Amino acid sequence: MGDHARAAGREIAAGPAPGEGAEELDLRGEVCPYTFLKARLALESLPEGGLLRVVVDHPTSARDVPRSLAAAGHAVLACAAIDGGAWAILTRRGPA
Repeated sequence: MGDHARAAGREIAAGPAPGEGAEELDLRGEVCPYTFLKARLALESLPEGGLLRVVVDHPTSARDVPRSLAAAGHAVLACAAIDGGAWAILTRRGPA
């Protein structure tokens, strides 16, 4: 994938670093609903249990993407504000 990913709200320290198993999806500059749709498509390309770190820079996306991914059956492991006014969402793909 090669993109970046993160979310808003909680620390991500417990999750793996980007080079340690988590794919990254950088959605800075994108707005809802595209942020959710692109994150969901990226998760669907991963095996069950795969990790995805999504970076967003719109407060609405930071709030809604974790909620929507959880409603779609994926585990949201962490949400955290990061530098530059962005948020990181760490999620694990749920069952297909």
